[in-house]
Amino acid sequence: MQGLSEFINNTMPQWNVPGLAIAIVKDNQIIFCEGFGWRDVKNNLPVTPKTLFAIGSCTKAFTTMAMGILVDRGQLDWDKPVRNYLPSFKLYDSYVSEHITPRDLVTHRSGLPRHDAMWYRTNFTREEIINRLQYLEPTKELRTGFQYNNLMYLAAGYLVGEIAGCNWEEFVQREILHPLGMGNSNFSVEASQTTDDFACPYLHKNEEIKEIPFLNIEVVGPAGSINSNITDMTQWLLMHLNKGKVGDKPIISPGNLHQMYTPQIVEPNPQDEREVLNPSYGLGWAIYAYRGYKIVQHGGGIDGFSALTTLLPQDNIGVVVLTNLNASPLHSIVTYYVCDRLLNLEPVVWSDRIKEGVAQAKKSTTKAKEKIAAERKKATQPSHALEDYTGKYEHPAYGMISVELKDNNLISTYNSITSQLEHYHYDTFISYSELAEMLDMPPELISFVTDKKGDVTNMYVPMEPALKDAVFTRIPEKEMTELSFLEKFVGEYELAGQTLTISLRGEGLIASITGQPDYELVPNKDREFNLKNLSGFSIKFNQNADGNVTEAAIAQPNGVFVATKKA
Repeated sequence: MQGLSEFINNTMPQWNVPGLAIAIVKDNQIIFCEGFGWRDVKNNLPVTPKTLFAIGSCTKAFTTMAMGILVDRGQLDWDKPVRNYLPSFKLYDSYVSEHITPRDLVTHRSGLPRHDAMWYRTNFTREEIINRLQYLEPTKELRTGFQYNNLMYLAAGYLVGEIAGCNWEEFVQREILHPLGMGNSNFSVEASQTTDDFACPYLHKNEEIKEIPFLNIEVVGPAGSINSNITDMTQWLLMHLNKGKVGDKPIISPGNLHQMYTPQIVEPNPQDEREVLNPSYGLGWAIYAYRGYKIVQHGGGIDGFSALTTLLPQDNIGVVVLTNLNASPLHSIVTYYVCDRLLNLEPVVWSDRIKEGVAQAKKSTTKAKEKIAAERKKATQPSHALEDYTGKYEHPAYGMISVELKDNNLISTYNSITSQLEHYHYDTFISYSELAEMLDMPPELISFVTDKKGDVTNMYVPMEPALKDAVFTRIPEKEMTELSFLEKFVGEYELAGQTLTISLRGEGLIASITGQPDYELVPNKDREFNLKNLSGFSIKFNQNADGNVTEAAIAQPNGVFVATKKA
């Protein structure tokens, strides 16, 4: 490894990476373990072998190992339906709900695209997310294609906890981290910040290195919440290269370890690089051939951190690279350099190649922004006053978006992500979010929909790139669902010689009239309620100057009929 430190020190500035830590194991020995650069730029604090970094999706292999341990104990079967263990588990498609297996959950072949907007910065609990999975649309049939999905790993970790009688964190801590001696590793960026040696997260933008807030992703922990350092991660590498044992003590059986390194589904392969061939995905690991050698690897990226864990099991080599820069490819560049050296291959100049790819990605982003600007219809106006678009809009999977008017600007908030909505054309607005600005992403277009009465009822929002826009339905003001508000409408109303009865049932209002079925009243706005499952029918209660309800105006497709409230 002579010259490795010089290579890293020379390459880090090219990619504007503040800090990097790398560990290499070969033939059951730690042959390199060093930190480079700064874990805290502002305070000139250096990276050490003990510096904690977020390892992101490198966590996924810990989740599959936890599952493998349960398989070894006969408590879990990779290929029996998840419903054998979680009877209420439900996805969008009933066939998939009944047949999806633990193996499917962790091999990205569930049929679901990423749907990351559901968990990113959410306030949902894991159980709430599990219950909302049934409302997420798939884009493929079960087991027909590779689509990376963090939510299925959340479900896998939840499954581990339900079987083991504890949560995922407790099981991984007890069965993996503790036996390996990974005493510095944790499951929360908040825990990292209580230590005396942790890396701060950074972003490179406009030729500047900017420190950004830590992102807490505990809710999706089994997919990516572990924080570790290279000292601990060497023990993880050594255990894998020692056929699943720590010394002579087995953590997992060689058979289950072998399954993790065995292709389960083919990954899409654009064949851009002739050195990287036949990529596939195992159980928590990506697998491919690098210049004729088998690589078992997983990357990890979360706000401000990029990581890469690599095994060459046939050559008894392991490498881990941790950095504190958002979406940095430096971990791959350094890992390939190390592999080339250890395998006695002529080094490939990966840094130059990857720079070309980054430049192409920036051009694509620029073109996307130009396309949005070019397609804008000029000289148009919204169909409503801006205030009419305000309110709360709900989706059964994604949850709530609120729209407010501040200083004559519409502001939307979703999962604590704030966006300014600028009029684009007609009832479509262009969304400039703080997140898109930070990551230099193209803005999104959001459309509002009006019903026949002229009321704004829905928002169409691009939540998942692989699907059409998600429909968020406007919900009534909270007051309209409160008992004290609903009680004043209860009573009998005279309607053309018949009696219309409004009564409370459960938490809502029911309308009844002789000879007709009961109708559930769904709150709309301003004392107006729609008749559930009856399009074009509504009831609006009118009040006098004293605030007393005097009549109910019943709107039907053929007219409006007024019922007078009886004393």
